Amino acid sequence: MDMNKSVNQNHMSFLSTIVLVSTFGGLLFGYDTGVINGALPYMSDDFKLTSYTEGLITSILLLGAAIGAIFGGRLSDGIGRRKNILFLSILFFVSTIGCTFSPNVIGMVIFRFLLGMAVGGASVAVPTFIAEMSPSDRRGRMVTRNELMIVGGQLLAFVFNAILGNMMEGVGVWRYMLAIAAVPAIFLFFGMVKVPESPRWLVKKGRNEEALSVLRKIRTEEQAQAELKEIETAVAAESGLDEASFKDIAVPWMRRIIFLGIAISFVTQATGVNSIMYYGTEILRQAGFGTSAALIGNIANGVISVLATIVGIWLLGKVGRRPMMLTGLTGTTLTLLLIGILSFTVKSSEILPYVMLILTVTFLAFMQGAIGPVLWVSLSEIFPLRLRGFGMGISVFFLWMTNFVIGLLFPIMLEKIGLSSTFLMFAGIGCISIFLMAKFLPETKGRTLEEIEVSFRTYYDGTTNKNIGSNSAETQIK
Repeated sequence: MDMNKSVNQNHMSFLSTIVLVSTFGGLLFGYDTGVINGALPYMSDDFKLTSYTEGLITSILLLGAAIGAIFGGRLSDGIGRRKNILFLSILFFVSTIGCTFSPNVIGMVIFRFLLGMAVGGASVAVPTFIAEMSPSDRRGRMVTRNELMIVGGQLLAFVFNAILGNMMEGVGVWRYMLAIAAVPAIFLFFGMVKVPESPRWLVKKGRNEEALSVLRKIRTEEQAQAELKEIETAVAAESGLDEASFKDIAVPWMRRIIFLGIAISFVTQATGVNSIMYYGTEILRQAGFGTSAALIGNIANGVISVLATIVGIWLLGKVGRRPMMLTGLTGTTLTLLLIGILSFTVKSSEILPYVMLILTVTFLAFMQGAIGPVLWVSLSEIFPLRLRGFGMGISVFFLWMTNFVIGLLFPIMLEKIGLSSTFLMFAGIGCISIFLMAKFLPETKGRTLEEIEVSFRTYYDGTTNKNIGSNSAETQIK
């Protein structure tokens, strides 16, 4: 018994190392999306930015991320999850250096676009890789470690922004803020050199012995053999099919999964979360804080994001995906409504900056503690093996396009219609999101990826086998 326990601990230790190394991609994702929050005011002074060019520099990363998600998903299917993440680490490093030394707006836009491609690729490749390496009973918590690294990266960005902004205020301080991201890119590259490939991808490529060898490093012998057979069965069922492509949208059950992935991606970003993550300093400045105070106050957003994500990871082991998502959407929508109302009714009050800080922290508690973890876990779970890279790519493309539109228009909306109307609009979208998720989001907790695939096939193909879990088919797969 002690020997088995020791073996299991060794397996889990190696698996945890794999997850830690790969989630440096999530750390880079978080840092590169969060650093602009504090860098933008100083960059604006140096480059004499307008509200349009501020939105362009911020959002061009998101457009790049949308394209990176599409190509990243296909590349991940073609060359493997591990090699794809290795390639992305190089792109992260090169584009970070390019942004740091950009001499003008054009250079910044070009390298921010390339950086966005790395972010988008990582947002697809990392959760997919972790989901395929993890056992079903731990998959939710392991995938959400990537979410923890994302918000951890954003917190690091906010902290470094505040330190550098208050210690080195002046021309060019934003360059130091951006340059820090090169360090985790180096760690990601050398870490992934030592990490094995996904066993599911290996089986898909006919390299079954290699897949079993990997499984033996992260499972017991009995678990490895059983999981290999399950993967082989799933791959054999798809052996006569071509690689996933847009023509698969014609297949009803695949089309519905892809549309579900798009819906999950849209509603989680349409909360307006990244208007706070990208423009939090500007929001607090508009509420009444000075730049230095806003940079420091914005750290609270990063801290609550990390703490809430830790709680969210714990909840994923206790609570289903559906209730977490619906609770999170309800909380964010009510908070957005309060921001819209109070920013109008108390706009001349000295307490407004502190009210806004409390509300943005509350919003992020719901977002990062409930919605964020479910987002990446659900996207990594719902797609069958053959469709996983393609489906994740399509879904995350829409995620980043939603982000791109919000990132581009948010500073313009602040200028044209004001803080109150902007957030009231987000609250209206939140009401629609609650309806969509209540109707369509399935419950996938505690089931293997292959079991989830069979459930989608049987339900959407209209067969009689709809008993796919402890609840009705309508609750499990809608």
